[in-house]
Amino acid sequence: MNQTVAIDIDASTEHGSGLLLRSALALSVLTGKAVRLAGIRARRPIPGLKLQHLRLVEVMAGLCRAAVDGARLGSQHLHFQPDGELAPDSIIHIETPGSLTLLLQTVFLPLSFSSRPVSLRLTGVTHAARSPAFENIDWQWLPLLRRAGYRADIVLEKAGFAPKGGGVMRVDIQPVADVEPLQLQARGALLRIAGHAQVACLDHAVADRLRRQLMARLAPLGVPLNIVAGSLPAPRPGMFIVLLAEFEHSQQAFFTMGELGNPPETLANQAAQALISHLQHVAGALDPHLVDQLMLPLSFSNGNSTLSTSSISPQTRQAADLINAFLPGAVSIDAVVGQPGRILVKGHGAPRAPVLPCQRISAGGGFKSGFLLARGASG
Repeated sequence: MNQTVAIDIDASTEHGSGLLLRSALALSVLTGKAVRLAGIRARRPIPGLKLQHLRLVEVMAGLCRAAVDGARLGSQHLHFQPDGELAPDSIIHIETPGSLTLLLQTVFLPLSFSSRPVSLRLTGVTHAARSPAFENIDWQWLPLLRRAGYRADIVLEKAGFAPKGGGVMRVDIQPVADVEPLQLQARGALLRIAGHAQVACLDHAVADRLRRQLMARLAPLGVPLNIVAGSLPAPRPGMFIVLLAEFEHSQQAFFTMGELGNPPETLANQAAQALISHLQHVAGALDPHLVDQLMLPLSFSNGNSTLSTSSISPQTRQAADLINAFLPGAVSIDAVVGQPGRILVKGHGAPRAPVLPCQRISAGGGFKSGFLLARGASG
């Protein structure tokens, strides 16, 4: 491949290596800058790229006709060099046993800044313990991005639980020309709590038990509770709870995945305690995970955004350093790891990449007319 100057990223961190890979690929596509990652997942029990990472690289490379070196199972090195041109089709199908939400967060920005609306049909995992659930995206992430000017809608057709997946999400993304900054500095008082206690391929009585226990545990908070018990279509059994705490100036979603065989009350207690524990933090409009997910979209706004969080995580620091490697001076943090803090995101404006005619990228690479089809895993 043409050895142009690439941005070098050390991806050997103990945690957050997946976030670094996904963010680096998105930034490379958006800026047209080549990136070279070393030490990918080096501290994991099984280091290097997994199948889901390879398929994610394939999808991102297809969007911008990138040249890629090092995309092999177990590889700890990756060189990704886009040609600077986005080439999405209007309909994209991606099948993956990995996290659909993490995949969506990776492709979302390049597709948002293309010149045409794009419809996605994603098949894979919609609910997993260590990635955002569908509801985290639908209730929290996308509403905040819409406030900034991004335009997208998502629908859950079928739930897919980790590790087998089989869930289906549909996403419609409209092009955006300009993004406005956000000011999320204080959450204010707790106003109400909404939520879903959901089951799939289980008796609806299980969902009712989840709801009753949640209501009992959360009642002492003294705010209105609107928690719904429901059943979802899915290829396999599962149960989960999503709670949305609505404050004066922000809202925060909490997802808890259940383990089959455990009493529903155990899951309800875990979910309630996670929310109650978070409410004990008086500082921060956002939780650390959501801050990590907002910094990159806001770095392409037309002004400066201010975000506050209950705790600066190591992953937040890593994500900020990565963004600054592509967009110098974009992110600054005023606190040390483990402490509440504020993040200033200086917007660099929307990328202005030309868009090529629609093309097709098959799972084995190559470019043909039609739609994008990738099989594998994300996240």
